[in-house]
Amino acid sequence: MTNKGYHKSYVFTAACIGMLLFGVVMISLGSILPEVTGKFVLNEAQTGFLTTLLPLGILMGSLVFGPLIDWLSYKKILIAGSIFTLLGLEGIVFAKSTIFLQASVFCIGLGGGILNGTTNAIVSEISEENHSANLSLLGVFFGIGALGTPVILGIWKVLYSFETIFALLGALITLPLLFFLMIRFPKSAETKGLPIQEGPKMVKDPVLLLFGFILFFQSGIEGLTNNWTTTYLETIKEIKSANALFILSSFVGAITITRIALGKILRMFPPLKVMVVGFVIVFIGGLILLYGASYALFIAGMLAMGVGLAAGFPVILGYIGQLYTHLSGTAFSIVITIALIGNVLTNYLMGQVSQYQGTGVFPYLILTAVLMVLVLLYITHKKYNSKIS
Repeated sequence: MTNKGYHKSYVFTAACIGMLLFGVVMISLGSILPEVTGKFVLNEAQTGFLTTLLPLGILMGSLVFGPLIDWLSYKKILIAGSIFTLLGLEGIVFAKSTIFLQASVFCIGLGGGILNGTTNAIVSEISEENHSANLSLLGVFFGIGALGTPVILGIWKVLYSFETIFALLGALITLPLLFFLMIRFPKSAETKGLPIQEGPKMVKDPVLLLFGFILFFQSGIEGLTNNWTTTYLETIKEIKSANALFILSSFVGAITITRIALGKILRMFPPLKVMVVGFVIVFIGGLILLYGASYALFIAGMLAMGVGLAAGFPVILGYIGQLYTHLSGTAFSIVITIALIGNVLTNYLMGQVSQYQGTGVFPYLILTAVLMVLVLLYITHKKYNSKIS
């Protein structure tokens, strides 16, 4: 027990478990969508609506977790996020109607949004120094959850139905819930009520907004890459579907592995400079996707993009944790919400543009977003230095 009343290692472990659950959340619906569509006989419109409920829930969870943390406590909100996730998973299993299914998917997203934001806020709170490095290590567990879920489902689907697998997965969440209940967490701001008045004031802070819009484009790049890479490779570069999926998986793997290395790199070099180098690498990866003509080159391009993007969220959230120690939960909530809006809008833009110009515009949007991030990093560096001086 530290002199602050909690074991830092226990709290960090709890945050890592919560982030792993968020990784499971992000990949869960896509992993079973064909089975769910068949079970409930959903048409294309209903399926499309169902897939929008997950990110909508995540957006809602990201919007509310910060003020709730500052009002209540890290422990209560982490437990609430886990319970929402559990209820959503079990809801999909026992749903008898489309409405109940839709509510369950939204519930999973809501829990996931809360878990993502709360775990980042917790790690920032317990990190007296090296905020970005510790947040990078936390991000590794998102990759484990996101990469491990399809593997586990692929193995177990041979023996069990998706209902059985998800019922067991939901039941297993009770174990981390017990762990969260047993340990002490750091104190949050614990305001007398929801800090509603403070939120608008913080939104006017130019440095916080700059951080938010860096993550707006970072999240947009990640969303474009996750959702459009396989389509681009298959239609424009004539890569086989199975190979395109493997190329995409190398991107997620590269982010996860790089974040392990960043746990040490960010302790040795200035985080913003690491991020600038990272986005230069992303730009190179985008050029490879644009001009590449072989399977090996596309793998190299996606690996470069994964390596380059890995530092983005840990670095920016690390700076926010250092700057906004009071009402840090609300600050995290603002920038993560801006990031998610960037993901949604960028994908919507890609969908609209591709109708007229084709999916060949995909790498151009990636390169444009990278340039925007580099410009914002230059401006932010100056603003940040003037704020702390």
